[in-house]
Amino acid sequence: MSGLTDLQTLLAGLKPNLVPGDYVFVTLPDAKFGDGAELEPIAAFTETEGMTLVIPKALAGKSGQQSSGEFRMITLHVHSALNAVGLTAAVADALTKRGISANIIAAYYHDHVFVPSSRADDALDALKALANASADRASRTEVQREERKSS
Repeated sequence: MSGLTDLQTLLAGLKPNLVPGDYVFVTLPDAKFGDGAELEPIAAFTETEGMTLVIPKALAGKSGQQSSGEFRMITLHVHSALNAVGLTAAVADALTKRGISANIIAAYYHDHVFVPSSRADDALDALKALANASADRASRTEVQREERKSS
């Protein structure tokens, strides 16, 4: 099943959801895939400097590594295609306008936005506003199309 690529449709259907719990980003130098499994990572990425894991804050002490702040995850429940253009930029722009940093991870079905825990509610509001504005634009566009057809 392929995801959506039309930006207007993606934005109108964002359905952002704030996932319970705090997460941290840690790095394990010289690690390979599978290392750190006891930390129950929800994401992993291997870089030259080490493997970055996104893990529940509650398990951060087990890593022995410093974490880089506390984050909440907002999942965008629209099935975006991996080659969709503009979704990440639109989400980042909406959060930037409110001074909220974002780390966005695209997975196969959904995008996941990590925002500072202290700004999670504001970030959720910003993304809901983006979705609502996009849905309103789509609705107005459809009405205009129908009016042109009947003219």
